[in-house]
Amino acid sequence: MQLIKCVVWDLDHTVWDGILLEDTAVTLRPGIVNVIQTLDERGILNSIASRNDHGAAMAQLERFGLTDYFVYPQIGWQAKSHSVAAIAKALNIGLDALAFIDDQPFEREEVAYALPDVLCLDSDLTGEILQMAAFTPRFITADSRQRRQMIVSNMAREAAEARFDGPAESFLARLGMVFTIDRAQEADLQRAEELTVRTNQLNATGYTYSYEELLAFSRSENHLLLMATLADKFGTYGRIGLTLIEQRPDVWNIKLLLMSCRVMSRGVGSILLSHIMQLARQAGVVLQAEFIANDRNRMMFVTYRLAGFQTVQEEGAHHLLQHNLTKLPNFPDYVTVITDK
Repeated sequence: MQLIKCVVWDLDHTVWDGILLEDTAVTLRPGIVNVIQTLDERGILNSIASRNDHGAAMAQLERFGLTDYFVYPQIGWQAKSHSVAAIAKALNIGLDALAFIDDQPFEREEVAYALPDVLCLDSDLTGEILQMAAFTPRFITADSRQRRQMIVSNMAREAAEARFDGPAESFLARLGMVFTIDRAQEADLQRAEELTVRTNQLNATGYTYSYEELLAFSRSENHLLLMATLADKFGTYGRIGLTLIEQRPDVWNIKLLLMSCRVMSRGVGSILLSHIMQLARQAGVVLQAEFIANDRNRMMFVTYRLAGFQTVQEEGAHHLLQHNLTKLPNFPDYVTVITDK
């Protein structure tokens, strides 16, 4: 089952009892704070799609002490489907990673019709969602616990970028980005599993691996498991990249290459791949990579092609790519790259 990355809440008769614009005082629904806080601790974001006066609704959330839990809240008079789609776009996640909770059947049906990939739930089920598999990640990692703060930091980046007047690379240079690549350690593997499960758009093969499988690869003499971290002056993005390389004597094969969608706009998507290419040339081996096309990961195929990989074998959606390693791309000037190899 697809893990939910963000829960989008209605407000009236869902987060609180009563209708804010009609009642002199609304009260929080029993247990709602625990649900929101627990989701947040699991790394599942919370947002809002509510037909309400924006100022009044935000003031009420402030009185309840809940404002900080909601990212990219959509409060106004537009269709709920428009609000839910806007949240998905702002977070850069797929619609199938969203759940929408509302007390009104009409609103749920409107969202379900317009956005059939969204999981729509009656607010009466609020007390049950913490036990549902879609809301229960196998591990809660350090990145999970920081996910909302990472989104808040990214909102600050976006605001700074909107104010910046100049070329995109000039703005990126001002971020002071540091991209670190190192071997995955046992303490990293819960996050590594989470990345394979949660990353859909920027996963070159779509492969997912369990903690136990990744532990075996990390100890294997025939595999190289690397992870990447990104940070800048606004804070850390966390562990955002993962690659698994099968190392045979004459040929290395990239079995998995993925990047978190959080860094899609930061111009760092090719750094991990460039590092692999440098290692392969130093080792004097042929470098190949697997790519399995789906309806969401074309960006990774473009990344491979722009880096100079060519298709040497194709069978349906499965491509085997290869690079001649004669001309390697440089790391971007606006990023400091730190490696342990």
